[in-house]
Amino acid sequence: MIKKNKEGCCALCEKNTTLTFHHLIPKSNHKNKWFRKNFELKEMREKGIMVCRKCHSFIHKSHSEKELGKNLNSLEKLLEERQIKKYVDWAKKH
Repeated sequence: MIKKNKEGCCALCEKNTTLTFHHLIPKSNHKNKWFRKNFELKEMREKGIMVCRKCHSFIHKSHSEKELGKNLNSLEKLLEERQIKKYVDWAKKH
């Protein structure tokens, strides 16, 4: 996966804009013993989604790095989480 910013459709709000790479397992967790035991380093580095800056900021403001890595480490889990779902629903309308 290319991690540089690019134009496209946000995986969360579906707006066409400049996108950034969101690591589903945040980089700050890559050296943590629990994460190294449960995920391959290559998987941690490459597992991610392309999202707009607004959605990316909201994800990191609303949850800790460990919570993101342990509980919200897939697009499906992010979209099911109450706070994020509420934000995404709002963002799609504005």
